[in-house]
Amino acid sequence: MTKAFCLAFVMTFFSVFDVPVFWPILHCYWIVLFLLTMRRQIAHMIKYKYIPFSFGKQKYTGKKASTSSNGSRGD
Repeated sequence: MTKAFCLAFVMTFFSVFDVPVFWPILHCYWIVLFLLTMRRQIAHMIKYKYIPFSFGKQKYTGKKASTSSNGSRGD
């Protein structure tokens, strides 16, 4: 990994390695890589109906506290 990093770093200083990239193709490539690497996690979220955003989620209020007339627990 260190060798690859050093080689890539040195290659950035030479214009011979400066390859023009059409940004829409690069964007599509990124999306494909993301979907391929996240395939299992996305399938898991779909299976268990996980919604990662707060809108559209059911709100849980919890149990309502029961109060007695005199405020004591009645022990």
